[in-house]
Amino acid sequence: MPRFDSSPQYAHGTPDTAGVLVVNLGTPDEPTTAAVRRYLRQFLSDPRVVEIPRPIWMIILYGFILPFRPARSAAAYRKIWTDSGAPLLLHSSATTDSLRQRLSARGLERVNVRLAMSYGEPSIDTALHALWTEGARRILVLPLYPQYSATTTASVFDAVTGALRKRRWVPAFRFVSQYHDEAGYIAALAASIRDHWATAGRGQRLMFSFHGIPRRSFLSGDPYHCQCQKTARLVAEELELGPDQWFVTFQSRLGKAEWLRPYTDETLRQWGSAGVGDIDVVCPGFAADCLETLEEIAIQNAGIYAEAGGGALRYIAALNAREDHVDFLAGLVERNLSGWPEASPGAGDAEERSKSAARARAMGAAS
Repeated sequence: MPRFDSSPQYAHGTPDTAGVLVVNLGTPDEPTTAAVRRYLRQFLSDPRVVEIPRPIWMIILYGFILPFRPARSAAAYRKIWTDSGAPLLLHSSATTDSLRQRLSARGLERVNVRLAMSYGEPSIDTALHALWTEGARRILVLPLYPQYSATTTASVFDAVTGALRKRRWVPAFRFVSQYHDEAGYIAALAASIRDHWATAGRGQRLMFSFHGIPRRSFLSGDPYHCQCQKTARLVAEELELGPDQWFVTFQSRLGKAEWLRPYTDETLRQWGSAGVGDIDVVCPGFAADCLETLEEIAIQNAGIYAEAGGGALRYIAALNAREDHVDFLAGLVERNLSGWPEASPGAGDAEERSKSAARARAMGAAS
């Protein structure tokens, strides 16, 4: 017979809360080969991330990837690592902290916000337990993935529901699956690009580089490609760009299978050899700066572009904890909490909770 987690024990009269679980991908604990190997093992073992038959993929993963890739990845992480840790964790934490403060300032004192990582720490299990300990009987999950993909968003859903299945008392549950075309998100992206242009000048072209996924995932019905295209189109319209002033590409491919095209690195080589000058690159699929933006784009691909004969590649920072980004996320959270009692400013009646506890004790409750 299965055993379910009942901790912490329920105390009558304790105010219920709502929890917001903010989730990002994750990062190694440190930029070492051993730490990166642990991280990659967890990440690349997720069947949502790699849709190859398990026996075949395990041979590839343990025979060809984990023995060699961690050292190369660790070297890349060291290029961007800070004294305070991994940029993705730092930016995600700052965004989560700002979101918590913004919701509290709006009167939602009974809404607790926690950050979790799909891979690495703080884990989804740890963050959910913390929310439960804080009295969360209703949970909203907010993956920081603007465009839906089974490789990212659905993986969060699997992990969260898997953790909740272990609980005796399952909370009410809502899930934000995407926000690729939300007006506030588009406006924040456009504002970040304008801010960049105001300080660094404007390049000849604006490249929207999104993380790639295997083409077979797209052909199987994953909406990611279409949502990336829509995000870029809406931002281009907001910036009043002509069709020859912006371009969509896909980066970070793994293995020899075909991924979404056009590839970012190949496009940069073509532009460089054609003599295109300074360009700007923004990565709207990343809510927080990370290895893929700070090392792959701003260092590695900038070098590729320069070697091919191009001008300067100026990377435009992710939205991170920008005020307009946090404002948008706070509004998104409020809208998705709508109807739950904790979503009303000042919700909660101490007198009624006291009466409830008294009634429970009268009926023999321990507390």
